[in-house]
Amino acid sequence: MDVLANFPGYLERKSQSPLTKVSKFITVVPDTLLATLDLEYLAGPTELGVMLITTGSSAKSTPQGCRDPAPSPEGHFLYHMEPRNDTQISEFLLLGISNEPELQPLIFGLFLSMYLITVFGNLLIFLAIISNPHLRTPMYFFLSNLSFVDICFTSTTIPKMLWNIHMQSKGITYAGCISQIYFLLLFAGLDDFLLTVMAYDRFVAICRPLHYTVIMNPWLCGLLVLVSWMMSALNSLIQTLMTLWLPFCRVLEIPHFFCELNQVVRGACCDTFLNDIMVFIAAGLLSGGPFIGILYSYSKIVSSIRGISSTQGKYKAFSTCVSHLSVVALFYGTVLGVYLNPADAHSSYNSITTSVMYTVVTPLLNPFIYSLRNKDIKGALRRFIGL
Repeated sequence: MDVLANFPGYLERKSQSPLTKVSKFITVVPDTLLATLDLEYLAGPTELGVMLITTGSSAKSTPQGCRDPAPSPEGHFLYHMEPRNDTQISEFLLLGISNEPELQPLIFGLFLSMYLITVFGNLLIFLAIISNPHLRTPMYFFLSNLSFVDICFTSTTIPKMLWNIHMQSKGITYAGCISQIYFLLLFAGLDDFLLTVMAYDRFVAICRPLHYTVIMNPWLCGLLVLVSWMMSALNSLIQTLMTLWLPFCRVLEIPHFFCELNQVVRGACCDTFLNDIMVFIAAGLLSGGPFIGILYSYSKIVSSIRGISSTQGKYKAFSTCVSHLSVVALFYGTVLGVYLNPADAHSSYNSITTSVMYTVVTPLLNPFIYSLRNKDIKGALRRFIGL
């Protein structure tokens, strides 16, 4: 490439990093040097429009990556190199929760403890429900699915973070990052839909008690769970495919402990307007829509409870909803706080804090919330572990 040092435009291009965005580069090159040029360097991994002009009166061949030549009035031939959309980065860096070395053992121990409690607690709930024939009702069917999804949800992010801390590494492969985004969106969406389905179940149980067994039949319960899986999988697939199209011009440093979608999109070296729009649409339809459904269900539940004459009856009806309401408030309060804010409106610290709440704390607390106030679950757990 040093042979180009005497040609116009080269010094300006060389003074910049090959990874720097440049809108257009023009240089004049003799035909004799054209074959020796490293055109991949000129094009680079960024979205460039490179203009290459030869001094010969004709061109024998078109350089790779260029359009067919167009003659200029002076007899030179002009090549326009197409903007490239190549993702040549094979690894990203997860900066984690803290860069302080003395805090790493504390973070490792804390998150390992929370992860083990989450997996163990939700696994107990799941096994206790499927092993007890008395708990084969719609409410507990949905709860067992929620416990299974919470195990998968937490396992998508925490093991990788613990491994990086243990190995004193911050790297995650490009394929691993994309896979993490897909499964994180998949299980987050399933949590969202299952909470909505559970709200509908409580609505039917309180507002239509005489028709509950007819409406919430096994076929409908299975269909609701299946539709939840399909819609969540479709959304995560669309978001992941759109992320795959983004070019990354450097090793991306993600100020997070997992590949959070907003942070990855912000690191792309191109316009991400379409990706941002899709995130807002998905948040509106797949989070805002179910949330409105939950609010509507509970507005009808409150109206029905107010119509109950006895205080004991009101308390009994409302107590069946307290656990679900607690989980809904915890989950939606953190998720909507992350994805309905503009990417530059919140700091990395706030993003990490809210992400820890819905990826770690919420799945951790779900077994306690649903078991401490539920006599059926506590009885099933005692029988399952042999107490």
